[in-house]
Amino acid sequence: MTPPIILVFAGNDPSGGAGLCADIQALASQGCHAAPVITCITMQDTRNVFEIVPLSGQRVIAQAEAVLNDMPIAACKIGLVGTVEIVDAIHSVLLKYPDIPVILDPVLAAGGGQSLTQGKVCEAIIKKLLPLVQIITPNSPESRTLTGHSLDAAAGQLMDYGCQYVCITGTHENTPLVINTLYGQGQRLQSWSWSRLPDSYHGSGCTFASSLAGLLAQGNDVVTAVYKAQEYTWNSLKCAYHPGHGQALPNRFPR
Repeated sequence: MTPPIILVFAGNDPSGGAGLCADIQALASQGCHAAPVITCITMQDTRNVFEIVPLSGQRVIAQAEAVLNDMPIAACKIGLVGTVEIVDAIHSVLLKYPDIPVILDPVLAAGGGQSLTQGKVCEAIIKKLLPLVQIITPNSPESRTLTGHSLDAAAGQLMDYGCQYVCITGTHENTPLVINTLYGQGQRLQSWSWSRLPDSYHGSGCTFASSLAGLLAQGNDVVTAVYKAQEYTWNSLKCAYHPGHGQALPNRFPR
């Protein structure tokens, strides 16, 4: 039986901690096959991003169309877009496939704080991508960057922009527990609290969003998929390891 195939738009991280490598591992852990479309080549390690080289929009489109013309796609996960041109390219592809559910992880900055976008990417994401998105998974700083609002108001604004569901993760908040909250139908649906783990992690957002995409593709409803993706991500972080001199990398095949 062919596993669900997830089309992934994201950057390549040579450390293997985030980006497409993280997406592929997280999706494999959910029994899915990742079809990775490179948006940007990055030069980075577990501490810093040194350079980002975005691909042209046409090359992004060509990669995606090659897959879409050959394979049945169960869902689409979007990570790092990098430029307005790439947002436009992804938008043009998705418009042709309106029945594919889209999960968006709005990657705006690296773990070290460096910006990962050029130009008016936030505005392009809001205008072009959010109306096509089933669920967006920003962390709390990303939700504020996209909307300029506090968390509940940010979620409301993101839904007003057109996406169906918003799950804001609370790792960056100054709270004893990590609180993640799912919003939909214009309201707060459910919150979950998780023990705060002691380390700093590279690729946790990719892990959560990709595992969520896989769980949705497997037929789980949104609330169940969001819970299971959090549980999987938390266990991946709990079992993380330090291959380099910076952030820990999630173990996406935890025992």
